[in-house]
Amino acid sequence: MKGSTLFQVLAILSVIGSVLSKECTNTPTQLSSHTFRYQLLKSHNETWKQEMFAHYHLIPTDDSAWSDLLPRKILRQEADELSWSMMYKKMKNPGSFKVGGDFLKEISLHDVRLDSDSIQGRAQETNLKYLLMLDVDNLVWSFRETANLPTPGKPYGGWEAPDIELRGHFVGHYLSATAQMWASTHNDTLKEKMSAVVSALSACQKKMGTGYLSAFPSELFDRFEAIKPVWAPYYTIHKILAGLLDQYTFANDAQALVMTTWMVEYFYNRVQNVIRTHTVERHWLSLNEETGGMNDVLYRLFAITGNPKHLLLAHLFDKPCFLGLLAVQADDISGFHANTHIPIVIGSQMRYEVTGDPLYKTISTFFMDIVNSSHSYATGGTSVSEFWSDPKRLASTLQTENEESCTTYNMLKVSRHLFRWTKEVAYADYYERALTNGVLGIQRGTEPGVMIYMLPQGRGVSKAVSYHKWGTPFNSFWCCYGTGIESFSKLGDSIYFEEEGSVPSLYIIQYVSSTLDWKSGKIVLNQKVDPVVSSDPYLHVTLTSSSKEGAEQSSTLNLRIPIWTSSKGAKATLNAQNLDLPAPGSFLQVKWSGGDKLTLNLPISIRTEQIKDDRPEYASVRAILYGPYLLSGYSSGDWDIKTGSTGSDADWISPVPASYNNHLVTFSQESGESTFVLTNMNQSIRMEKFPKAGTDAAIRATFRLIFDDTSEKISSIEEAIGKTVMLESFDFPGMVLVPQGTENNLVVTDPPNDTATSSFGIVHGLDGKDNSVSLESVTQKGCYIYSGVNYSSSVGMKLSCNSSSSSSEAGFSQATSFTMNNGLSAYHPISFVAKGRNRNYLMVPLQSIRDESYSVYFNMQP
Repeated sequence: MKGSTLFQVLAILSVIGSVLSKECTNTPTQLSSHTFRYQLLKSHNETWKQEMFAHYHLIPTDDSAWSDLLPRKILRQEADELSWSMMYKKMKNPGSFKVGGDFLKEISLHDVRLDSDSIQGRAQETNLKYLLMLDVDNLVWSFRETANLPTPGKPYGGWEAPDIELRGHFVGHYLSATAQMWASTHNDTLKEKMSAVVSALSACQKKMGTGYLSAFPSELFDRFEAIKPVWAPYYTIHKILAGLLDQYTFANDAQALVMTTWMVEYFYNRVQNVIRTHTVERHWLSLNEETGGMNDVLYRLFAITGNPKHLLLAHLFDKPCFLGLLAVQADDISGFHANTHIPIVIGSQMRYEVTGDPLYKTISTFFMDIVNSSHSYATGGTSVSEFWSDPKRLASTLQTENEESCTTYNMLKVSRHLFRWTKEVAYADYYERALTNGVLGIQRGTEPGVMIYMLPQGRGVSKAVSYHKWGTPFNSFWCCYGTGIESFSKLGDSIYFEEEGSVPSLYIIQYVSSTLDWKSGKIVLNQKVDPVVSSDPYLHVTLTSSSKEGAEQSSTLNLRIPIWTSSKGAKATLNAQNLDLPAPGSFLQVKWSGGDKLTLNLPISIRTEQIKDDRPEYASVRAILYGPYLLSGYSSGDWDIKTGSTGSDADWISPVPASYNNHLVTFSQESGESTFVLTNMNQSIRMEKFPKAGTDAAIRATFRLIFDDTSEKISSIEEAIGKTVMLESFDFPGMVLVPQGTENNLVVTDPPNDTATSSFGIVHGLDGKDNSVSLESVTQKGCYIYSGVNYSSSVGMKLSCNSSSSSSEAGFSQATSFTMNNGLSAYHPISFVAKGRNRNYLMVPLQSIRDESYSVYFNMQP
């Protein structure tokens, strides 16, 4: 091609489709999978490696799949000079760009504080603990080794291990996460730790002296440019650049910006050399390997520096063969590796923001539409085994390896940009859904550094038994660990947005208990959200504010009225005056002054959504939602729900009263040095070892006391002694423990017509101990639930009478005496019972589930 400099390729980018190289990774090859690539690198099977790498980059997209849709006009090289001249002049004077639109402004994380008692506040605190647990020397070990510096500490494992080509990616995420977390908390210890990481990396960069900075040597880029097997070196560089830029943006670390620009100068020269030595098509070909969000971070850098080199390099990481499909609105993303390509769309959004080119707004709008309409689960998440599958065929994809967490993290960025540009409630609704169901549940409760890679959505699946299972704090470091620590560091960044003007305007798009120091509005705004419960079907929000000293400023609040609510029963008051509420899917606009008080009560109801699958045989496969919360049922694989014929939700689903938590018990006995608990195992009652909380074993060892007097209320389980009860299995609502005659095994089944035969009196323990109870049959006096105190054979529990027992009297007393404690499991505040065809299901928010087996979708029939 004409010319010998990097600048001469820019004209090619001015018209998508004018590029000659249309090869694009569009097939779910094993090498495209992060999981597979890690396995391959850790393998000692050289034959397997050679066999797999022999197919490296040899599966191009069929040109006709999208090239026929593109404009026929192809810029000739002879005409490039004029086009380039105009574009280059525009680049040399970035102010000539017509930046597109009246965007909402982000509220700084420094100005938002989460309520520590909120779900978001607890998730943030758990993440903060993890960030503080990580050791600086261990994090930067491979960077120092690459720079030939001393290496105190020891390298972390997993994807950060010294023999893994992606090493260093998590450190980049750590820089972003700590910068965002520090802005969110101003934790001094964290500030010292993140500054130490930046300083250590700066020392590595200075030692190498070229601007290059990574945890692996530059030879990986030699392989990348030669189209030889290598695992995504630019992916890692993107994370490091983004982390340094976040340290500058959120923590005002000037050193980090200097490091960023020096790194970019190094890679600018590398890409320039590839194009001079070969062609721009060779550069496009190399982009078939995952490059993360290189275009995104470079557009962000250009917005700060105004350096045209940064803009040009950003253009060169816009992947034409993928963005071209979206530009001509071809719904053809099936087979693409999802998290390779979502960041490219985010980069195209930044291109729109810094250049105003409307094509890139159109691209991301279309992309969001096709993902939502054809490739999204009820969580808001997307992908199966890291890839997009056939559109509107998701019923065939339900398994353990659904919704790579990274994809949800990135789709939230896509929707956030679109909302800021358009103020459309639909994008805010999506953000709430994906954050609530696809992000907040990837931590294992409040255990720091324990997260998942995939979010299973099949029948009877579990986060604990998926392919990757739960990760570990110091030996996983998957891509989803990196995006995870970022997600939980910036939970305050999309609650509020503002529109500046003579009368400042605030948009509240997420209802999260928090405090905002709104500088433009000159007020401190407090948002208090009552915990959502199933027994009170409303979202209750209260907003109060105080003016800053000496400041009197009127402003406007815009409150999202989500699409999942209804106008019937909705109510808003401002200083006790009723307000007219707009329809769901719009904003309530309120004139605001310091000292005002607003209350908002939005109805929440049960609704079902069909899975995105247009085949008639899957029309009955539906998810169940309560407002923004996706409900999942404890299930080992059952999924049939009977909805009844009237069409009323009351026919098939009902809330669990909060008072029922006072009725949950677990019965235990000691044997040797072990504790065993009464457990429902496949509807047979056994004694099993004391389980961990949040597991299937814990819910199976929990029972609800159903009192003979249904109006009975107790505040503590001790009050149950002396009363008559049935024992309902926690995860089989409606089924109770039933004797099958004396000396026969107990079972869990539907209550008999004569409920007395399944009723027990809770009496003081026959062993005479103060804290024990025995369970005596109501219809067979003198007969008790009996363990045999022999757990090694896992024999079934039975109803045994003292006179018929072969045990001694002391042995019988011991075998029929239990410690009754509060249940190992408890009802989530949002709990429902759904009627099934063969059994009922306890439904809880997906985000609350830890190791338990569950189903997300159900086969719903009248």
